[in-house]
Amino acid sequence: MQKLFLIGVLTAATAFAQEPANVPAEMAAAANAFLSALDENQAKKAKFPFAADQRENWGFVPRDRKGLALEELDEKQTALVRTLLKTALSDPGLEKVDAVIALEAFLGEIEKNPDFRNPKAYFTSVFGEPKAEGTWAWRFEGHHLSLNYTVVDGKTVAVTPSFFAANPGEVTIEHKMKGTRPFHAEEDLARALATTLVESGKAVVYSKKPPADILTAEDRAVKQLEPVGVKASEMNRSQLVALRKLIAEFANRHRKELAEADIAKIGADMGNLRFGWAGGLKRGEPYYYRIQGTTFLVEVANVQNNGNHFHGVWRDSANDFGRDLLGDHVGHDH
Repeated sequence: MQKLFLIGVLTAATAFAQEPANVPAEMAAAANAFLSALDENQAKKAKFPFAADQRENWGFVPRDRKGLALEELDEKQTALVRTLLKTALSDPGLEKVDAVIALEAFLGEIEKNPDFRNPKAYFTSVFGEPKAEGTWAWRFEGHHLSLNYTVVDGKTVAVTPSFFAANPGEVTIEHKMKGTRPFHAEEDLARALATTLVESGKAVVYSKKPPADILTAEDRAVKQLEPVGVKASEMNRSQLVALRKLIAEFANRHRKELAEADIAKIGADMGNLRFGWAGGLKRGEPYYYRIQGTTFLVEVANVQNNGNHFHGVWRDSANDFGRDLLGDHVGHDH
């Protein structure tokens, strides 16, 4: 199998790790290093105005995409994309990105369709001018992966929409990737929490039949879904600890500086959070769950391919693409 992005490429440069607490400045430096390494034609594909409609045109299905694909980059340029990703993601988050892309190559191999299942069809886009104290955005996206970051005034970073998926959810056939299951924690922690809630007599399972996929799909803006399941305020101490651990599994895909800010925001809304489950509780049975607060939403669906095709998304109905932050920014400026 060909070398995959993030696996076997150059080690990322460390020039942007001098001030780890200043994530927006690191992002701007990494984005500018990447853009500076591009030729004119590549730069035209990678750069967009901040106000471009394309900034919110996110998606996770196989489709034609704008931006600059990995297959158009040399090894040095590819390493600079990794450096940019490292300004946002933790080591576990990067490992999940590795796994998603590796599974795309795996599908291309077993389906004998490498043109459709292309591990180099992942695209980097930069919106606006990356400046240490500026407002701009960037995205890394391909099949089963959409990472969107909006930097406002060089101070705050919005990390949603954030979508990770895996097909298969677990490689079970004889292959060198057998046993690969990149989202085991997101599944096992949620199932354990749902099981203990059922055992304690709480109505966490709101439907025996799960929906076919995440309900918010590729919507650019999300609204509150129907409140289902059990409120965090109705959980006992151990169940509440389990819920916090599950939320942290999603937040900690990002660097500590970003994750801690998001966990604090979600924690302040803890009393309003609900956890609901649909489908079977045994491993291998199709299922869906969601965690929903005032604005925070996690949706996970593992329904396709007989419950072996994981889709998971983290949304913020107020601040996807930095909308809430940008509203404050505009109000402050005017």
